[in-house]
Amino acid sequence: MDTEHAHLPLRGVRVLELGNYIAGPTAARLLADLGAEVIKVERPGRGDELRNWRLYAGTVSMLFHTVNRNKKSIAVDLRTGEGRDIVLDLVRRCDVVIENFRPGTLEKWGLGPAELERANPDVVLARISAFGQTGPLADRPGFAAVAEAMGGMRNLVGEADRPPSRVGVSIGDSIAGLYAAFGVMVELYERAVVPSRRPLRERVVDVALHEAVFSTMESLVPDHLAYGVERRRVGGRMEGIAPSNAYECGDGASVVIAGNGDSIFRRYMLAIGRPDLADDPGLADNAGRWARRDELDEAIAEWTRGRDRDEVLKVLDEAGVPAGPIYTAADICADEQYRARAMIQPLPVDPGTGEEVPIGFPGVVPVIGTESLPLRTPGPKLGEHTDEILHLLGRKDTGND
Repeated sequence: MDTEHAHLPLRGVRVLELGNYIAGPTAARLLADLGAEVIKVERPGRGDELRNWRLYAGTVSMLFHTVNRNKKSIAVDLRTGEGRDIVLDLVRRCDVVIENFRPGTLEKWGLGPAELERANPDVVLARISAFGQTGPLADRPGFAAVAEAMGGMRNLVGEADRPPSRVGVSIGDSIAGLYAAFGVMVELYERAVVPSRRPLRERVVDVALHEAVFSTMESLVPDHLAYGVERRRVGGRMEGIAPSNAYECGDGASVVIAGNGDSIFRRYMLAIGRPDLADDPGLADNAGRWARRDELDEAIAEWTRGRDRDEVLKVLDEAGVPAGPIYTAADICADEQYRARAMIQPLPVDPGTGEEVPIGFPGVVPVIGTESLPLRTPGPKLGEHTDEILHLLGRKDTGND
């Protein structure tokens, strides 16, 4: 891919990232992927703790490289007067500031909204925290695991007869990062079209992790308030929708089949050799099928167990029934659809061998045009761009990196 001449919609936008872990850096990464210049401020010596999360070898995790690709790193101690001055100098030259510290931390360091607005009245500020900047829980710390629990998600994940489970990624952080990036884009748009600007305190993009999770819970609360429904864990199913589940095939692989549409269901049952179920008037709608979900799942499982995965998917594809394999990382790497849209792109990274080699990283979503925008750089070395940034500010190296 030609990274130098790629059309990057946010080229010319400069973002200052303050914070650690996943949520704030994810928001900044989304903007960086689309061409924004993101300057990541890290603590001298240690840097973002994500550098050591899920570290299997070497000194920098692939998780850090993934969340912090396409960024620059400057090592600055925000707790010092010099660090504060450097940040404010950068704010004067930035369009956006993204932070995910515990509420009150930036204010304690003299870097709250009032100080940022004095440095740059037009700056866009996005703040991500466990429970938001206001309310009785605002001061309480919390990670995505807590947010997923209090946002209603954790109660619905897992089997009915077991304690709640967690999805295998920090989904609450990623959702919050998406909302923060979206909020930033809204504010950048307003800045471009509205002549007079509101004070910064009235346009802060305030993202709470638990609210971000809650926003994805569909009609969980309206169903409860309207009908007294308390949704429960149903494993691989989706409550009130059937048949939609994961099924094991004869070769030990598993597939997900979503045959819950009324017209799809009939094709589905005919494809698996069950015309009796296809023509059963009691199964003509979701309510009837949900009531008999165990019967349907057993009929489908009996059919899938007698065939390997490829045959199952071929038959269902020909019948127009939505189905797909349950992929591992290796499956994703081998998939032609991912490859066709440049959704796995190589970047030179040292995986712990002392030598850089091409490592595939997830591509840029959304696709703009025909394929994913090109990745430019992996996560930066700690303080890699300190000299460059300080030169931009007319300052000398602080020696912090």
